[in-house]
Amino acid sequence: MESELSNSAKRVQAFLSAKGFSFDVKELPGSTRTVQEAADSIGCTVAQIAKSLVFKEKKTDRPILVIASGSNRVDVKKIQKSLGLQLGKADGRYVKDRVGFAIGGVPPVGHNEPLETLLDKDLKKYETIWAAAGTPFAVFQLKPADLEPLTKGKWVDLAEGI
Repeated sequence: MESELSNSAKRVQAFLSAKGFSFDVKELPGSTRTVQEAADSIGCTVAQIAKSLVFKEKKTDRPILVIASGSNRVDVKKIQKSLGLQLGKADGRYVKDRVGFAIGGVPPVGHNEPLETLLDKDLKKYETIWAAAGTPFAVFQLKPADLEPLTKGKWVDLAEGI
C-alpha cells in the first residue's frame, strides 16, 4: 500500500517503520484537514482525533508541538504557568519550513528537526486515536500509550477549562 501514498505520507510511514512502529498510514478519499472532517472521514469521534498544533516559543523561536484531543482547545496560559513556555502563533510558512509539513497534515513524527512535544492527557481516555500522517488526507491509528515513546512527548493538562 505504501507505493500508493503521497510523498509526505510515505515520509511518515518510513519514519514509523524505521523506528520499529507497525502503524499503517492510510490516505482517505475525504479530507482530514479539520478535526470534524477527520472524524467524519474515519468514522470516529472528534475527541479521538490527535490534532497536531505547532506553536512558536516566543523566547527562543523554537517550534513546540502540541498534540491535543480534537475536542479540546489548547490553553496556552495554562502551559505557560505549568511549564514556563510562552507560546505564540506559528504561521503556515514557519510550520512548513521548521516542521516540514503543511498545516492540516502535521503528523506527530518525522519532522525536519526534533520538536519539544506536549501531549494532551485527555487523549488517554480513548482506546484508540487517530493522528495526521503528512497530508490533509493521510492518517494512522494508534493507542494513546504509543504517543509518549513515539514522540518523546510529555503528558500535560493543556485543555481550556469549561
